[in-house]
Amino acid sequence: MTQDWNDVFGRLTGAGSLETKEGPAVKLIAGLGNPGAAYSGTRHNVGFLVLDTLARQLGTTLGRNKFNAQFEEARLKEARLLLLKPQQYMNRSGHAVATAAGFYRVAAENVLIVTDDMALPVGRLRLRAKGSAGGHNGLKDIIARLGTDQFARLRVGIGPSGSMDSADYVLSRFSAEEQGLIDQAVQTAAQAVLCWAGEGIETAMNRYNASTDSGDADKNGASGGVK
Repeated sequence: MTQDWNDVFGRLTGAGSLETKEGPAVKLIAGLGNPGAAYSGTRHNVGFLVLDTLARQLGTTLGRNKFNAQFEEARLKEARLLLLKPQQYMNRSGHAVATAAGFYRVAAENVLIVTDDMALPVGRLRLRAKGSAGGHNGLKDIIARLGTDQFARLRVGIGPSGSMDSADYVLSRFSAEEQGLIDQAVQTAAQAVLCWAGEGIETAMNRYNASTDSGDADKNGASGGVK
């Protein structure tokens, strides 16, 4: 976290400073999850659902395999959007994110990670400009690979595990009642991503963060121990 992003970029690609980059803004949006049919629809794969929905809203699909991820490019006005679903399991998400960010020279402030969060009620969204991993193994690996936590993250609430083991809970599926909340949250999350890409983090936070008490853990940038 003490490394300058230009140094990280240079380490990844051998190129020079990001400040010399020209052309339209490039923004990287990664949704986290676990690959494979066995994990489809589980709580831990909400990030994948948001990316698929976002791609449809942009008139595309993540049909390319690149950077050990499902990948596609899209446009939003003047911005060039890189859509990414890492395919190396949650705790190795950082490899695809760091490789894509280095290849396309994406500055840390132009990276947004979409992930699940047990500290939030089912369907609640929480957008932040930066912060710790808060126990989330996907975010933890991304921070380690990028060498910084100065990137945006959009958390989608999957609810607390209660008496259930958290590792088992995140791999469980939503109840019928919860599914309706998640379906709506995924649609709203995709719109929040577009707002972030087109209007910036402050506007997106003001528009999409719920105006309710988020608890001490969330105020400190933690996500409450999501595995």
